[in-house]
Amino acid sequence: MRVSRYERLPEMGPKMLFFSGGSALNDFSKKLKHYTHNSIHLMTPFDSGGSSAVLRQAFDMPAIGDLRARLMALADDSVRGLPDVFRLFSYRLSKTAPHPVLESQLLEMVEGNHPMVLAISEPMRQLIRNQLQFFHHHKPDNFNLRGASIGNLILSGGYLNNAQHLDPIIFLFSKLVEVQGTVRLTVNDNYHLAVELANGESIVGQHRMTGKENAPISSPIENMYLVDSLDNPKKVDSHITDKHQKMIETADLLCFPPGSFYSSVLANLLPKGVGSAIAKNSAPKVYIPSLGTDPEMLGKDLNKAIATILHYIKRDLDYKVDSHNLLSHVLVDSQQKNQLGLDINFWSEQGVQIVEADLVDETSSPYYQSEKLLQALLSFT
Repeated sequence: MRVSRYERLPEMGPKMLFFSGGSALNDFSKKLKHYTHNSIHLMTPFDSGGSSAVLRQAFDMPAIGDLRARLMALADDSVRGLPDVFRLFSYRLSKTAPHPVLESQLLEMVEGNHPMVLAISEPMRQLIRNQLQFFHHHKPDNFNLRGASIGNLILSGGYLNNAQHLDPIIFLFSKLVEVQGTVRLTVNDNYHLAVELANGESIVGQHRMTGKENAPISSPIENMYLVDSLDNPKKVDSHITDKHQKMIETADLLCFPPGSFYSSVLANLLPKGVGSAIAKNSAPKVYIPSLGTDPEMLGKDLNKAIATILHYIKRDLDYKVDSHNLLSHVLVDSQQKNQLGLDINFWSEQGVQIVEADLVDETSSPYYQSEKLLQALLSFT
């Protein structure tokens, strides 16, 4: 009944807050917007690989690739939305075309002559062109446009156009594509992730620990922290804004969703203020373990994963809080529960409830079926 009510009136849906990053939650988010327009997604700004790395190196800015992808996942892509704007923001330049061809295509968009730009009505067309003009004017001559997302370039131009602040352009971007939810970077700091491994090795840079662009790590991660740069890194502190702290404190549900364990989920817990905001919220706090293999989880079973989440939340606290007030539930697929090695008795004593549900089917295996996961999560609200 609750799920049906949310589907009928998504604008009245619950404030479900996700500590997220990466692409693991994008398909889920496309379905989520049909049940609530009030979800909140705090995204990690610390990625250092892929197309985000090119923009970060050029403009000394936080990573925005995952942010843009989540905005598009939550955008109104129906006929009631703005399909022409959605199409432009989702467009990527060719990965193989010569650079002069790509430069010419970008300039055509900047001048408003490209068919995808011409299809957008005023005043939105001029708003978009203004951000692209800023990007085009400030980009280095050797900037690599191959495979570039136009949405990322628009966000980057808006960042430069707003005195290196992302919130104004995220707000505008959200309005242009009618994002049905709130997506923000956890912090707007241009920092990077660093980890210490059990073998004493240190690794700096998100792209060096995920196992996607570099070889997987060979020793378990024992500690993660923030540094100011990839070269000659120094440890730094980051602080969430009062606005983001209030978002966490007042959400109807807090979720640690599937995704790369350290670089996509735990990274959002590093800024100061996140842990204390979690502790102040009495709503359900649910961890959904990733299915499949996560190179960042080397040497960790699900028991250690739960303990690690609690550890990073508690690092922000200068007072004692019971575990169940920081993480109340772990949601697992009923068919895979026995394979996870969970010490259910131990976590029950800590007040952390293990909840089983049918979350995987033949079409999604070995991963979660988005609709099943969504309905299970909505049941907590």
